[in-house]
Amino acid sequence: MPKSSSKKTSTHTPMMRQYLGIKAENPDLLLFYRMGDFYELFFDDAKKAAELLNITLTARGKSNGEPIPMAGVPYHAAEQYLSRLLKHGISVGICEQIGDPTTSKGPVERKVARILTPGTVTDDYLLNERRDNLLLAIYGQGDKTKQQFGIAHLDLSCGRFVVQQIDGIETLYNELERLHPAEILLSEEADFTLNSNLPTTQRPPWLFDQDTATELLQKQFGTYDLAGFGCDDMPIAIIAAGALLDYINETQRTALPHITSLQTESSDDGIVLDAASRKNLELEESLHGEQKHTLIAVLDKTATSMGSRLLRRWLNKPLKDQQQLSNRHQAIAGFTQHFDYENIHQQLRQVGDIERIISRVAIGSARPRDLSTLRNSLHIIPAVHHILDQIEQSHLSNLRQQINQHSELLALLDASIIENPPVLIRDGGVIAEGYDKDLDELRNLSKNSDQYLLDLETREKKRTGINSLKVAYNRVHG
Repeated sequence: MPKSSSKKTSTHTPMMRQYLGIKAENPDLLLFYRMGDFYELFFDDAKKAAELLNITLTARGKSNGEPIPMAGVPYHAAEQYLSRLLKHGISVGICEQIGDPTTSKGPVERKVARILTPGTVTDDYLLNERRDNLLLAIYGQGDKTKQQFGIAHLDLSCGRFVVQQIDGIETLYNELERLHPAEILLSEEADFTLNSNLPTTQRPPWLFDQDTATELLQKQFGTYDLAGFGCDDMPIAIIAAGALLDYINETQRTALPHITSLQTESSDDGIVLDAASRKNLELEESLHGEQKHTLIAVLDKTATSMGSRLLRRWLNKPLKDQQQLSNRHQAIAGFTQHFDYENIHQQLRQVGDIERIISRVAIGSARPRDLSTLRNSLHIIPAVHHILDQIEQSHLSNLRQQINQHSELLALLDASIIENPPVLIRDGGVIAEGYDKDLDELRNLSKNSDQYLLDLETREKKRTGINSLKVAYNRVHG
């Protein structure tokens, strides 16, 4: 048990006993414990946060005669500190007050409301808009002479879930170089080592079980088997996928309706590049370790962040399939031969990060401006649809047919969300006037309570015939 949760609780205040109990349940998390307008950290968590975030380390009370280390950050500025911790590979638990202070006897009830780990974040302020943020699980079997690995990776911020099965440790190293996950999950009994400094989380070995994995995945996808996903011949990849999904369920603590399928990958899908080739080709990092003067820096003129992430995936695994290559070449020819491609580029520049917004909506973490951005993006779709309709090219025609204009959703967003909503829903004023009659009435009451009381007084005088009747505000309840 970590030092921060091994103190004798009987010697502490009720608040500190509550903290230690919650910390004991989450020993591997840096615990942000909400106290009023601050998130406080104690014991070893406080020392680590003070060092990584360059914040003041102080003390509160005593434990075994020694001052209890304490550090804190304002709750309204927590985002910047969380971002910095996650970049250091630190997982954080956000412990919120869930009880009513006015009715609580002793400390207000608290619980860990959110868990943030490097590979499970979905909020814009914690993500690089032009890079995938992958959680990756690995399960290996066999001896060193014939090792096989199952790999599953998920970008929770868009719901893309992929599995593959590979041979040999060198191939595994190459895949880690290609995917560059934000966090890796391994069994505590894994008998192989990684040549990587990426954040790694060890999980109990019993979570890496094929029957458990199959049951979890079928439940998530609402299917009776996994045959339709083309992964019947990937048993150890399924084991990795199940362990990954279990971790996501544990950290997110909510339904994940945007994770609807599995994709499969194979070494035969594209050209496999080893670490030395990637370095010499300067795909994403120059020989001097810089982001500029790389192939992606030269090529990435994409109009949207979604397109930029897709381009990176394409560059990191060049195609070998001749038909797919031909489709791309013909699509490019269609743009260049039939009209000025800048027309569609200008339209797409107005489209927000729809796939990440949809994911936040699905897991209940969307903010008001996510909805307004989604609405504004949907307004652009008809223009994009019209432009593609003018190009007589089969692959682009197929893409156009897949574009749904979502007119009913757009009408709902137009009617319900104001033009420029606030950043946070707690700031209020998100729903447009006229959308909900009851809400409009409550707003009017809130803004014009004095007039409401006068009107009520007038009505009651008329109803009762008591001209001396007075209606006024009183703070006394009961």
